[in-house]
Amino acid sequence: MTGSIEVVYRGIFQKTLGQRITRGIVLAAVKEGRVGISFGRYGDSPERNGIPAKSFAVVADNEEDLQTYLSRYEPTDNDVTVAVDDTLCKGVESWAWYGLQPINKLTRSGGVVLTTSMQSPEELLEDCHRKDTEWSLAVLKGIASFSGLWVYKDDHTDVRVLGAIARLAPHVVKLESVEAAIRDEWNDELKVTSARKAYERVEARKVRPDEGNPERPYEFQLPKWWEMKEGLVIPGIPVQQDVEGWEGGYRPGRNPTFKKFATRTMRPVVDFEICTKCTLCWLQCPDSCFDVTPTGHYDANMEACCGCGVCEAVCPVENCITMVNESAFGDNASQFEMYEKDKDTYKSWLKGKIEDKATTDRTHGFQLRGKYEEEVQEIIREVTK
Repeated sequence: MTGSIEVVYRGIFQKTLGQRITRGIVLAAVKEGRVGISFGRYGDSPERNGIPAKSFAVVADNEEDLQTYLSRYEPTDNDVTVAVDDTLCKGVESWAWYGLQPINKLTRSGGVVLTTSMQSPEELLEDCHRKDTEWSLAVLKGIASFSGLWVYKDDHTDVRVLGAIARLAPHVVKLESVEAAIRDEWNDELKVTSARKAYERVEARKVRPDEGNPERPYEFQLPKWWEMKEGLVIPGIPVQQDVEGWEGGYRPGRNPTFKKFATRTMRPVVDFEICTKCTLCWLQCPDSCFDVTPTGHYDANMEACCGCGVCEAVCPVENCITMVNESAFGDNASQFEMYEKDKDTYKSWLKGKIEDKATTDRTHGFQLRGKYEEEVQEIIREVTK
């Protein structure tokens, strides 16, 4: 039997993590006398900080079956899709996919989406798009495992995911072979224990076709050759876009088809009451994501924001701009329009987002000494409840 696993990760931050998981699957399969291959491809070109990217692992009973399965562009009916950052459940802007690809798009009917998260399956289902067939959503309790280009965060997320896969797809790899592969690869009995506990504790629930986010994912079609203008014509992006009702405001011209929905793990929230309109966020934003409102405030446009956090870093007013976990949001609506519509409601909304430390505490690595130890203790508290 042939089995395939897709691992969706964030470029650079989780590159080594994604590779270790798919490599571990193949090493475990070899322990069972089977063959396999792990390979990756860019989710965007080139792989960059936070950009969704993918690794695959395919295993088969013999070389002929493996070659037959791989005689295609990439696996499109995976037994398990792994999202090692739960905000990827909102969808993935993937290479050669024009728009937002649902996280379960390449999961086969009856397959499993496995994500590491502190959220419940019901909470995550609000983000996952609906699928025509039944599938399962599995949650491995844990916070997102991010690290930098030259640092690997060895918090056992790799082996924990391997143990969970053995439970969810035993026809791909079995727990005993995962444990043997870990001993050979890492020579660490504690990692074996982590894999076994993940095997015992991973939770999954079936998802019906009528469950999940009913929103149609953003998509667009490239023009056909007969629809293109004669000669080499590349239309320029307008300098400014008009916004109805925004007389006196300014929205920078942007590519109408290139969105950044899937690149963020955090997004800025703005307290317009204390904003001094100093322009620093607008000037320093590398993606020109801020719209200048008719009142002179700066509204972070969620179609353009990649969540880098530069605006928070340069803002001179304390608590005016705060980066909040992307999982705390259900849409990409304008914050300024919400503020203009009802200032008291916006104030309560803003306060709730900032104070919800369960979801706002998120980093891209080690921001302070002892951070790693704090996160490990947090995981232990959660998984031993």
